[in-house]
Amino acid sequence: MVDATTDTPAGILDAAADEVRAHGIRRTTASDIARRAGVSRQTLYRYWPDVQALLGALVTRELAAVMPPPAPAGALAELVATFVETADRIRAMPLLQTLRSSDPELLARYVLERAGTSQRGIHAHVAAQVAHGQQAGWIRPGPPAQIAATVLLIGQSAVLSAPIVADWLDPAAWRDELAVALTGCLRAAA
Repeated sequence: MVDATTDTPAGILDAAADEVRAHGIRRTTASDIARRAGVSRQTLYRYWPDVQALLGALVTRELAAVMPPPAPAGALAELVATFVETADRIRAMPLLQTLRSSDPELLARYVLERAGTSQRGIHAHVAAQVAHGQQAGWIRPGPPAQIAATVLLIGQSAVLSAPIVADWLDPAAWRDELAVALTGCLRAAA
């Protein structure tokens, strides 16, 4: 429950996270979230137009919590290490585990049909890093947005498909292979 001293939007998002972990996204309602947060549904709707927008804000918040700061990397190895570390943190997110088990069709929508706000934010961050690396000469030439889209595809695939390759790639090998793939995608020709 959220008390009077709690930041209401953050408290509502915390309550939403608890509800999603308990019941999955599709079975979480505005009433459930409001009840858990100790607020009225009208209070919830003061901040978000509907439960889908609230749950989208939750996913964005959870992903933002594991994203690195926007400081530019100084070398390709540093950038790749940051990307791999971020992918590993996303892979371990409890919310992702919940989506994978309770709402795989919803997760598939953001893999197969459309890019969400979080994916667009990640893409913009990666594109800025790519542009910086190109200016420094350690990332190959090409449109940063296109290269960033490829990095996003590689990372997203590695994160979401990690469980199906766990017999072949333990967590350390998964990280190593992802680093090799990203390095190959980004490295400027010698």
